[in-house]
Amino acid sequence: MQGQIGQEQVGMRAAEAGIKVGSFGKGTSFRKRQARHLTILALPAVLLLFLFQYVPMGGIVLAFKNYRYDLGLWGSKWVGLDNFKFFFTSADAWRVTINTVSLNFMFIVAGTAGSVFFAILLHEINWKRLKQFYQTTMFFPYFLSWPVIALIVYALLNVDLGIVNKALEAFGFEPVFWYSEPEVWPYILLAVHFWKYVGHGAIIYYAGIMSFDRSFYEAAAVDGATTWQMRLYVTVPMLFPLVIILFLINMGNIFHAEFGLFYMVTQDSGVLYSTTDVIDTYVYRSLRVIGDIGMASAVGLYQAVVGFVLILSVNLLIRKYSAENALF
Repeated sequence: MQGQIGQEQVGMRAAEAGIKVGSFGKGTSFRKRQARHLTILALPAVLLLFLFQYVPMGGIVLAFKNYRYDLGLWGSKWVGLDNFKFFFTSADAWRVTINTVSLNFMFIVAGTAGSVFFAILLHEINWKRLKQFYQTTMFFPYFLSWPVIALIVYALLNVDLGIVNKALEAFGFEPVFWYSEPEVWPYILLAVHFWKYVGHGAIIYYAGIMSFDRSFYEAAAVDGATTWQMRLYVTVPMLFPLVIILFLINMGNIFHAEFGLFYMVTQDSGVLYSTTDVIDTYVYRSLRVIGDIGMASAVGLYQAVVGFVLILSVNLLIRKYSAENALF
């Protein structure tokens, strides 16, 4: 009885809206075809994701084995959590963990703020050729490899011939042995990372700004809003969901450091380890000396698990205060 009443009410409302009841079936069929076509379109990407992201997860088992090449994966002996002791019982575990998290957090915060700032500036440039010039100039460092960037930094900071020391001498200051001053390297690494990635981030946020409905800006202009008020009360709030999504993705990688940045740019200088040594460089040096795959897998699993927990925690925090901006 309730089902009949429901169908009658649907029919009456459809008639009031000028819609034929038979058209619901056609709409459902269209949505099914559309879903089928989109699924076929996404199938290659899903297949690649499965092959290169999920199948290699089988290697996790190496973290719990004493791997020997002659015995293979399943013939090697199970050792429980012994491989994890390599990292957690070392005297350097706390130092490299703090360095990894603190430096990556600095990169994320500075990179996000800088990318949003430059994206807003790009959006307000009206001369097309000048805008293309700035986009190309900012995006170019993103394509440079870390060995090339390491050479550029060395050319700047070399004790005898570095451009920075030459400039200091010109102003009457003593030259600085940059590769022997661990305190300044977090700021140098921050500047290098910012220079390389801020253009890439700005392009992403600029694309987001370009998709905004122009009527919001027109309405704000009619209400007498200044340029700064449009930035603060129109652009930034509308850009906030994209910032949250990218922030969450970056937080997932906070335990994974840029190996080239920390190994090549610092010239692997032992004097700088107190402020520049991170988990990835520590494991690389350990493997270069010991050559144990099980220990490397254990640290990799530790990085992945903690990164996953961080994403869930940050997303939970965002959902608590702003549910509509949470990723899931």
